[in-house]
Amino acid sequence: MKLSHFSFDLPDELLAEHPAEHRDEARLMVLNREKQTIEHKLFKDVIDYFDEGDVMILNNTKVFPARLFGNKEKTGARIEVFLLRELNQEQRLWDVLVDPARKIRIGNKLYFGDDETLVAEVIDNTTSRGRTLRFLYDGSYTDFRRKLTELGETPLPKYIKRDVEPEDEERYQTIFAKNEGAVAAPTAGLHFSKHLLKRLEIKGVEMAEVTLHVGLGTFNPVEVEDLSKHKMDSEEIVITPRAAAIVNKGIENKKRVCAVGTTSMRTIESSVSSNGRLNDFDGWTNKFIFPPYDFSIANCMITNFHTPKSTLLMMVSAFAGHDFMKKAYEEAVKEKYKFYSYGDAMLII
Repeated sequence: MKLSHFSFDLPDELLAEHPAEHRDEARLMVLNREKQTIEHKLFKDVIDYFDEGDVMILNNTKVFPARLFGNKEKTGARIEVFLLRELNQEQRLWDVLVDPARKIRIGNKLYFGDDETLVAEVIDNTTSRGRTLRFLYDGSYTDFRRKLTELGETPLPKYIKRDVEPEDEERYQTIFAKNEGAVAAPTAGLHFSKHLLKRLEIKGVEMAEVTLHVGLGTFNPVEVEDLSKHKMDSEEIVITPRAAAIVNKGIENKKRVCAVGTTSMRTIESSVSSNGRLNDFDGWTNKFIFPPYDFSIANCMITNFHTPKSTLLMMVSAFAGHDFMKKAYEEAVKEKYKFYSYGDAMLII
């Protein structure tokens, strides 16, 4: 399949700027691959499709406040710095994106906060917008991280044009977020409320938590017509022995094993044994899933509605079947489902 197969017209009014008032009351489109049927529900109805012994795989990554605003030395120009990943804890080296990039050169210093107690020096160029910064801060590493958190704000997706609101800090985090390290939320998980999770647990649905620290690679546009030539950025993943055991028990008992989100799906597909079981793993993945693809672990998936030509849409196409996915997206536009991070959800069984 080629990039042009994943193009469609998405009206601007279908981009969700705010989430549903209650997390689990977003709309839910249910796709049955065997029957080729489409149902319209609310997200909390997802419980009706799961039974005792079924497994849900959740990404427990936690978004950190990765967007900082500073001023360039001498000129005082306002610069946005987006923290991507920590390279060296001792030297306080970070990979970042800067905007406007043309003004930021090696050797420049950036000052953050009203008191300017946090300073960063640009020590390398990585991409057109990418830089490596060394942070200079008088204090312990713990104090330094606390300062980053204090000065940073929740990085909402670029398509959301409104200002960040205080509520975004809480609502752009899943309720099972534990391991800090993501620059964006695993958005399928945003639909779960504490009440819904409790009801699923009472019903006997098992929860297997994995971690994929979402980086910007997930959202990088595909710019090559031949999909096999697209390279994903690496993202850090962790699959614990406990999570692997829960998933493998579900597979062996022929239960529904559901990846909650494309990040969970990429995580589990990155560590599959030769006999189709999940291996525990701690490392990095640059797995890119596009049609045709044989999935090894999950037989069910929960996801949001995604951008045209995105790697996320390509994975959904591989899982649902391309023609069925196209039909579902046409229906979603017609029925005015909301797209992207704060949008509605899809269950594929």
